[in-house]
Formats: sequence, structure tokens, C-alpha cells
Amino acid sequence: MKKHHHRQHHHISAVFLLLILHVHPSTSDPSDEACLSQLFASFQDPAHNLKNWTQPNFANPCNGFDSHLQGATCNNGRIFRLSLSSLSLQGTISPSLSKCNNLQTLDLSSNSLSGEIPSELKDLSNLAVLNLSGNRLSGQIPPSLYLCAYLNVIDLHRNQLVGPIPQQLGLLVRLNTFDVSYNKLSGVIPPSIGNRSGTLPRFNATSFQGNKDLYGYPLEPYKNRGLSVMAIVGIGLGSGLLSLIVSFTVVCIWLKVSEQKMAAAEEGKISHHMPDY
Repeated sequence: MKKHHHRQHHHISAVFLLLILHVHPSTSDPSDEACLSQLFASFQDPAHNLKNWTQPNFANPCNGFDSHLQGATCNNGRIFRLSLSSLSLQGTISPSLSKCNNLQTLDLSSNSLSGEIPSELKDLSNLAVLNLSGNRLSGQIPPSLYLCAYLNVIDLHRNQLVGPIPQQLGLLVRLNTFDVSYNKLSGVIPPSIGNRSGTLPRFNATSFQGNKDLYGYPLEPYKNRGLSVMAIVGIGLGSGLLSLIVSFTVVCIWLKVSEQKMAAAEEGKISHHMPDY
């Protein structure tokens, strides 16, 4: 009787364990699966470096802290880090990347990615490191990145980004690495970024160099870049004075010519009326 009861207890335990496994399967979070599959769809992988980025692995990418996907690191069954640097990747960055909402590090540097930086990255509320340097990214830096409050690294150097540096990025109090050098940025460097002091680091000129239309501390002020304001005013006054001199000279010449013509005409009239000898 006791043996039968013991077997029955083991049978119930096994059924209970199966129920637990069924209710909590070892698959990834649906958000991570959508994020990974749509990110891969937006990439072009001519060197075939992402061979194991396949749909079965998107559905179950994590094995503890390890991942079945190259460049991915997991934590508690969620994608924690994506490090896909120097893999000759082309294509664009899918806005669906924001669905990997447990992501803390995103490194897509030194590839050939193009298109804009998705504003949807603002939804990566745990993101601490953003490195998109060494690509062909265009468009503007999304101001909404300031909503990633834990960001301490933003590296966007050597791209083709345009427009101003968003002032809102100055609200990122944890930011200690910031590099937007060698882009096509323009306008004044926000004082909240260029003049950081006290407990916050101060970014030096190397963070901003290589943007010919960018100015302000720690780069040169606008008046020292190209033509100064005084030089522009001087040129304006000089050109105005030159125009005045030219106009005056033309009038003088015109008057002189007119005077000579009138004198010649008068002389002609007189000679016409005088008798011939």
C-alpha cells in the first residue's frame, strides 16, 4: 500500500513538472523574437556572417547567458547585448529593434549601414551603450534619445548625419562618452553638452571635429570660422563704398562725354554758318 502511494506521488510530481514546462516553455520573449527577425530582415549580409540568425533561433535565442545567435548575449532569457561590429553588414536599422526592450548594449559599428537612426530607439529604456559609428547613416540625430535615461555612451562618429546636435541630449546626466565627429552636422554645439563640468565630464574638441558647419565651445566660435562678423560687415561697407565710387566715376565720365559732345555740336553749328573762303 505504501509502495503504491509512493508511485502515485512520483506520478503526480512528473505530471506537475510537465505542466510547469508547458506553461513556461523555454522560448524567448515574443518581443525579442519580433525584434530579431525584423532586424535581420532589414540587414543585408553579403559576407554571410550571420549564418545562425535563423527563424528557429529567433524563437529560442537564449540558453542561460549564452545565445544561439552570433553577437548576442542573454540575461534571464532576454537579449541583453547585441555586438555586431565589423561584419560587413549593409541595409538599414529596423525600427523594430526597439522591441528588444531589455537591451543594454547596442553595437553596430564599422559596417556599411545606411538610412536614418530610428527614433523608436527611445523605447530602449535600459540602453546604456549606443555605438553606431563607422557606417553610412544619414538624417538627423533623434532628439528623443534623451528618453534613454541610462545612456552613458553615444558614439556616432564617421557617418553622414546632418542638422544640429539636439539640445535635449544635455539632459542625459549619465553620459560620459559622446562622439559625433566626422559627420555633416551644423549649428552651435549645445552648451549643455559642450560645457559640461563639475561631476559631469567635459567633452573636448575631438568629440565634435570634422563637422565643418559646427561651431561653439569646445570648437571655435562662429566669428573665427571662415569670415568673421566684422569681416562680413567690412566687406559689405567696402562693396557699398566701391559701388558708390564706381557710380560716381561713371556719372563723371558720362557728364564729361556729354560736355564734349555738346561742345562738338556747338562747334559744328558755328562752322556750318560761317562762309567758305
